[in-house]
Amino acid sequence: MADDNGNVLETIEPGAARRIHLVGVAGTGMGSFAGMLKAAGYEVTGSDENVYPPMSDMLKAWAIPVLTPYRPENLDAAKPDLVIIGNVIRRVNPEATEVRTRRIAQMSFPAALGSLFLKRAHSVVVAGTHGKTTTSSLMAHVLVEAGKDPSFLVGGVTQNYSGNYRVGKGPHFVVEGDEYDTSYWDKGSKFLHYQPRTAILTSVEFDHADIFKDLPHYESTFEKFVKLVPADGQLVVCAAYPNAVRIAGLSKAKVVTYVGKEGATADYTPRNISFGPEGARFEVVERGAVLGTAKMQLSGAHNVENALSVIAAARGLGLSFEEIAQGLASFRGVKRRQEVRGELGGILVVDDFAHHPTAVRETIAAIRHRYPERRLWAIFEPRSNTSRRNIHQEDYAHAFTGATRASLKVPEHHDKVPLSEELDVPRVCEALKAQGIQADSSTEVPALVERVAREAQRGDVLLVMSNGSFGGFIDKLLAALKARAGEG
Repeated sequence: MADDNGNVLETIEPGAARRIHLVGVAGTGMGSFAGMLKAAGYEVTGSDENVYPPMSDMLKAWAIPVLTPYRPENLDAAKPDLVIIGNVIRRVNPEATEVRTRRIAQMSFPAALGSLFLKRAHSVVVAGTHGKTTTSSLMAHVLVEAGKDPSFLVGGVTQNYSGNYRVGKGPHFVVEGDEYDTSYWDKGSKFLHYQPRTAILTSVEFDHADIFKDLPHYESTFEKFVKLVPADGQLVVCAAYPNAVRIAGLSKAKVVTYVGKEGATADYTPRNISFGPEGARFEVVERGAVLGTAKMQLSGAHNVENALSVIAAARGLGLSFEEIAQGLASFRGVKRRQEVRGELGGILVVDDFAHHPTAVRETIAAIRHRYPERRLWAIFEPRSNTSRRNIHQEDYAHAFTGATRASLKVPEHHDKVPLSEELDVPRVCEALKAQGIQADSSTEVPALVERVAREAQRGDVLLVMSNGSFGGFIDKLLAALKARAGEG
């Protein structure tokens, strides 16, 4: 073969490598995995093209050398026993090419995580289109508070631990199960490497249009995932998604259902839900019997549903309701999930990662519940490969219910999205206006910042939603509001 994939390992024993080098180390998942490897006693180096805060600061704090840019010579400095290749790395990357040429042992990040950590643990995997980061972080925190000393690796910075990972001595390892592809040589989903013994399936709605062609194709990877849970394992699935329940039925594991809607049918349901500035409160019903009352600092019906999935999974792991309730009450959330970034001149700025129309809708509903008396202005950047497409054109037109005003960023053209498939943002705005929501759009972030800072009123909640940096929108907005407050 003219150019095979090199010395790719599917599995490795923990003692077989001492020096590990990560190519693409500045990504959230890879950087956190580098920190976890270092904490577990490995000698760790990394390389990347661009290294920015906060990951650059975190890697420095963990004393992990980062070589930049990608170069064959980085391997001479790192002298690795094993190279881990991030899924953003393409075959033509000069360092990846050199790894193949030298036949250095290499693995994908998911395969390495599975081999070095999950194989000997009770792997608790949270999968699904929505809620993975919050649910996996909450699951891990409940186990910590119950004294189980778990390890975890999640896709967001947890407020309780100021990081993405934890290395514990207990049997459980909680991991966020991403359905995105694994590496340039392995186009299967990452979570297929995670050896779940307990699994949560939160939802299944079409996403990642850059790698899945349609909903059946997307569902097919979850069908493979649920079949990995062993017969003596547990699969917790949200009954609000009939297709997720169908998929769960393919598993040989015990299937447990939950739903966040009062009066709905499932093994775990809520009763007497109430929301306020302090968060959510609800009674937990387990197979018809009330377990007790749960309180959370998180708000929104979707977070009640996320909590119920954790309760169901934790009960399956043998935790008492009292232990679970303690963890729910003390969980402070995840950065960029309804995160309050500041309040200036009586104007509250909230940051959220929402990008799929379902997530946008649920986040707006949650903020509306939390601040019922305040005017809500939703500012949204459709940035992901799926959200910038017209696949969800009509869904976005109905995703802003509860907002008084909406401002949308018009995404710049992307070479992977044909012009005929682009989301028509002005058309979304027209649909919102027809519903009585004041709506506007802008192609430029500075113009959007200027408009919001100028027209925001005391008492407003400004909810900013994007799965990227949004061109520094929030920092620029806070600076502009600060300047405006100073003038007042």
